[in-house]
Amino acid sequence: MDNNKVMIVGTGNVGASIAFALINQRTAVNEIVLTDIIAKDAEGEAMDLRDALAVAPSYVKISNGTYKDAKDCDVVVITAGAAQKPGETRMELLKKNVNILKGMVEQIMASGFDGIFLVVTNPMDVLTYYTMKFSGLPAEKVIGSGTVLDSARLRTRIAGYLNVNPKSIHAHQIGEHGDTELTVWSLADMGGQKISEMLPKETQKGISEFVRDEAYAIIEKKGATYYGIATCVAQILNCILNDEMRVLSVSSYDPFSGVCFGFPSVVGRAGVIRRLDVKLSENEGMELQKSINAIKKAISSVKI
Repeated sequence: MDNNKVMIVGTGNVGASIAFALINQRTAVNEIVLTDIIAKDAEGEAMDLRDALAVAPSYVKISNGTYKDAKDCDVVVITAGAAQKPGETRMELLKKNVNILKGMVEQIMASGFDGIFLVVTNPMDVLTYYTMKFSGLPAEKVIGSGTVLDSARLRTRIAGYLNVNPKSIHAHQIGEHGDTELTVWSLADMGGQKISEMLPKETQKGISEFVRDEAYAIIEKKGATYYGIATCVAQILNCILNDEMRVLSVSSYDPFSGVCFGFPSVVGRAGVIRRLDVKLSENEGMELQKSINAIKKAISSVKI
């Protein structure tokens, strides 16, 4: 297909921020179509974004449309769904959002869409699994934003302690994008130095807890999170469309556990090229299994 055309489903804070993030950087995306259950909202966002094109670093065709426009899209980004309310866990959103998702995916597939789904709506790992089921697409073409944002939060936090640029930190959050995610301290490094040997255990524990809970703190203060995830989604989109073959901790289907969760994976034009065979410590392996079990429980709690 190679139109480098992206549809963003849902023009709330997250969807609109993704489009805004894309036009404010050099991007591989040539065309953005915005769609929302409230059509005039998508139209208004498209108008507002187009006003920036004369001064933005990229020229991107921006329009509003319907699910039928997904036919020739390379990637469809799903951000639509009920929003996470203060005090509400991501899993409590589940039943509402699976039903919304089913209708969306069926209509998008009816358009003749044969690209890649990128799922952002929470609970993201569960909805990534159901997008795969509802679409019938091969597993590598259904990607969740995973723990890419969580890993970005982790690297930023570690970098603050070590006084280096976050880009020099190689560290991943894995598992559920939510309350059971974990930090892979055993493999975290900075220029070949093990971070677990540079930071005390207590500091590591504090960083992991901060990263896991930061979304709740932001939601409590401003009602929602969107700039961090939008920038991460823009990175994933560019990685796909440029065939960058970068390692990102996206969420995708793991045949061994039968669920989708965030894990270091090579991402390119074909989607998830492969999930890495990362050797975890025994304790990390046990923590990851708890996270997988939480996602399994959530998936099985939904009656379609």
